Amino acid sequence: MTILHFSDTHLGFNDLDVLNSDNINQREADFYDAFSQVVEQIKEIKPDFIIHTGDLFHRTSPSNRAITFALEQFKIINSLNIPFILIAGNHSTPRTNLSSPILKIFENFENLYVAYEQQYKKYEFKDIIFHCLPHMNDDSKALSQIELCEESISETKKNIMMMHCSVGAWYLMQEFGEWVYPASKEYIFSKIDYVALGHWHGFGKVGKHENVYYSGSTERTSLNDKRNSKGFVIVTLEDELKVAYKEIDIRPILFFEIDCEDFFPSIEKLELSNIKDTICEVKLTNLTTLQSIDINTADIKKIFQNALYVNVKREFKSSNDLKTIDDVESLSLEDYFIEHIKEDANEVDFDRLKNKIQELFSFYEEGNNDTL
Repeated sequence: MTILHFSDTHLGFNDLDVLNSDNINQREADFYDAFSQVVEQIKEIKPDFIIHTGDLFHRTSPSNRAITFALEQFKIINSLNIPFILIAGNHSTPRTNLSSPILKIFENFENLYVAYEQQYKKYEFKDIIFHCLPHMNDDSKALSQIELCEESISETKKNIMMMHCSVGAWYLMQEFGEWVYPASKEYIFSKIDYVALGHWHGFGKVGKHENVYYSGSTERTSLNDKRNSKGFVIVTLEDELKVAYKEIDIRPILFFEIDCEDFFPSIEKLELSNIKDTICEVKLTNLTTLQSIDINTADIKKIFQNALYVNVKREFKSSNDLKTIDDVESLSLEDYFIEHIKEDANEVDFDRLKNKIQELFSFYEEGNNDTL
């Protein structure tokens, strides 16, 4: 028995203000392309079941384009007569009752089984049960739903647990108000054949549990996600569990460093033959204050003009340490000078000087508005 597990497709996500030839945000189109690649793999692999563990859409009220695309793709999947079980993630779950859950639109597909009502739901087939725990806004309610799941585990069939939450790393997620699976209930995993997770965007096994996996996302929702590998999982349930990660093609992020102590030779050493249509992250290192004024971000971007997008970061050299200021469109000298005076000034002087610097930069920006 084979199961194709994917998650966190975030349809409708857009970023970087770059339009393609169809006048669609290029990053939004990238997410549609990633989803389409998974559908093509489904047609080729022909698994016994398909599961999606949340965040189908990026927003609780997705755009018409995102909804239309999803309906078209689900129509293709539905025609394959493969059961497709889908749960809601936090991006698909409204915080209030004022909005209707978006996944409700898929209920009329013959081969699609949806869980989105912030409660446990099971879908039972001849030899297997899918125990669905979609995202839940209420942690106290979630505990009771986990207990319902435990009560429904079958000893005569395969059991698949589907969740969109954080398992482990509670210290990271609780501060963001996300649903964190309680550690006291992790013993349930030993009664389950495979625990399919969504929410974390990287593929991987969770801790000591040999049967608990995040499939990861199919694209990046942030440039802070440095992974150049995205895809889905093929789960084989035989005498022993087998989990195989399948990679899809996504837009690469390439990393470059320019040493400003040796500025022009450092630029000449750059290997730029493969940057076409990629996202490039360029770090300027060992910058001095005077260099930071002379080196224009726009000029750096011209060097990488064949890339889809260029993100420039600046790392300043100091006698004491290195200070890093991320600069996407232009260098913030204001931030740099404020940090500089913070080192030497007492609290009263710092507040006075900070206000003065902010005032001066405000005048500067007003006077140069016509050039922006």
